Amino acid sequence: MSSKKSATAKKARAAKTAKPTSQAKPISQAKPISQAKPISQAKPISQAKGTAQVKGTEGTKAAKAVPADEAPSGPRPTRITAAAMLAAAEAVVLVGLGVYVLVMGLTGDPDSPQQAEMLGVTVLALAALPLAAARGLWQRRRWSRGPAMITQLMALPVAWTLVQNGGGLIAVGVVTAVAAFAVLALLINPTATEALGIGPRDA
Repeated sequence: MSSKKSATAKKARAAKTAKPTSQAKPISQAKPISQAKPISQAKPISQAKGTAQVKGTEGTKAAKAVPADEAPSGPRPTRITAAAMLAAAEAVVLVGLGVYVLVMGLTGDPDSPQQAEMLGVTVLALAALPLAAARGLWQRRRWSRGPAMITQLMALPVAWTLVQNGGGLIAVGVVTAVAAFAVLALLINPTATEALGIGPRDA
């Protein structure tokens, strides 16, 4: 009987000494994982930096972009001035030649008055090309480089024909060829293309 009582007393002391399970912190009180800030909501530093670099680059390009019909800033280089003056001189010569041929066709006694008049009108029309190129070069328009170079390429065969005819036309042909080569050399120079706002890909 006494052994049963001692066993019961030991069990009672063991129950008091052991920590009740009910005092443990319930799992429901723990902070839910869903309340934590998702990683996806945070903006990556690399994306923010890349966006800022793209915006900065676009702003720089927009600031440096120059419209095609707008003259670049800064003084006009001597090469562009010389090319414009030579193109203007060629236009004046063509106008004078066209007027002379047209007047001779109307008042003179050519073999074919109609052909003479047509030649005079054609020469006057051709004079408009170097005249427009000279004006564009003087104002530093980037489109003027094309007409100016085309005019010089057209002048070279004319100069050769004048030299072949002999007589006083030889001097005229030589002057025409020298002027054409001079304008081409001036416009091909990188300084001239940069002054006209033409980049390496446009040249």
